[in-house]
Amino acid sequence: MQVFRSALLRFAEDGQALYDEDGLLAVAPDAQGRQRVVAAGPWQALAAQWTGQGAVTHWPGRILAPGFVDLHVHFPQTDVIGSPADGLLPWLENYTFPHESRFCAPEYADDVAAFFVDELLRNGVTTALAFATSHPASVNALFGEAQRRCLRLVTGKVLQDRHSPDGVRDQTEQSLLDTEALIQRWHGVDRLGYAITPRFAPTSTPEQLRGAGELAARYGDVWIQSHVAENLDEIRWARELFPRSRSYLAVYDDFGLMRERAVYAHCIHFDDADRALMRERKTAAAVSPTSNLFLGSGFFDYAGADRAGFRYGLASDVGGGTSFSPFHTMLAAYYVAREGQTKTGLSLSPAQLWWQHTAGAAQAMGLAGVVGNLQPGCEADFLVLNPQATPLLARKTQQAQSLDELLFALIVLGDDRVIEQTVISQAKYAPSA
Repeated sequence: MQVFRSALLRFAEDGQALYDEDGLLAVAPDAQGRQRVVAAGPWQALAAQWTGQGAVTHWPGRILAPGFVDLHVHFPQTDVIGSPADGLLPWLENYTFPHESRFCAPEYADDVAAFFVDELLRNGVTTALAFATSHPASVNALFGEAQRRCLRLVTGKVLQDRHSPDGVRDQTEQSLLDTEALIQRWHGVDRLGYAITPRFAPTSTPEQLRGAGELAARYGDVWIQSHVAENLDEIRWARELFPRSRSYLAVYDDFGLMRERAVYAHCIHFDDADRALMRERKTAAAVSPTSNLFLGSGFFDYAGADRAGFRYGLASDVGGGTSFSPFHTMLAAYYVAREGQTKTGLSLSPAQLWWQHTAGAAQAMGLAGVVGNLQPGCEADFLVLNPQATPLLARKTQQAQSLDELLFALIVLGDDRVIEQTVISQAKYAPSA
């Protein structure tokens, strides 16, 4: 048993932020040895019960918060971030595909995986749904590094058997055999999960998508991830390639790739039928605002998603996304909601933004009550935040008169310097000075 005393942020089941200026967090190992939250709440109400059961660590002036959940990020695009391009398709052709071809070499994949996981932890991300490349070596490298660092991570081999250059294009039958072998090797090991990962519909043949759907039916507890409706040129291309499908999104449904634990990145250019399909299939959207702004793809329709009632959460989408920092992603989501909605715009509250990158993203992944929160029963992934990490942030947070003002100051002015410690299953990651 370990007990921590500090300001404490967590979320109710309805997404409401709960905050204790003087809070208590108690964690203890479960039967499998995994650290879980056993108590969380006001210090005054809980101290008498819990302080006699373990050592107390006091962090005055700090905030304990759930580890962030990144709902869509490309591990092999770590070195593609910040590359100039005219839009999504030229960016893929000129930067992404050439770089991803290097991941056939296990040594190279291992090197990038170590940096990638370190960067996630430095920015307070404790759970990630990530793309690898079409090379099994990239999947093995990322799973191996995540396992060593106790990260909860879901990833998978990219499927792309057409309209892709040499070096990243795979072979239909072998790609499906490789996928199944990787599922059997990694899925459910420690904190790891497998995701069946068509890159996006235009780069997979109907045969490959059909095989992916068959694997999804055979392994019902694995994840599915891909991209959809990100870019208007991409949408036109998908419609040309799959003329019998009602929409780009419907292509995936036609091949059995929409269900719970399916997460599609972007979901920008939807109509009402697409939104209804997302809700009916219990499929979630990974909202990637820095990427959408950078590539000029468009704005996620928050009002439409809420009206339809499908799940979504925030994602960095590195390397189209411009930062690993959840603070930058939350701020970009605020801009998108304000500028991208029709008529008057939508003002997302700071608590809503924070929820989208923690408990909301966990819910979208099918991991509600497991990660992304600090309620009893959750895995004990948490951050020690320093609201005085920079002079300007310190000045602003000291003037905060409400939780919304405090959280918004962190969102607008925060970055990796706010993350003083990332704690995962008792494995502490402290950023170097």
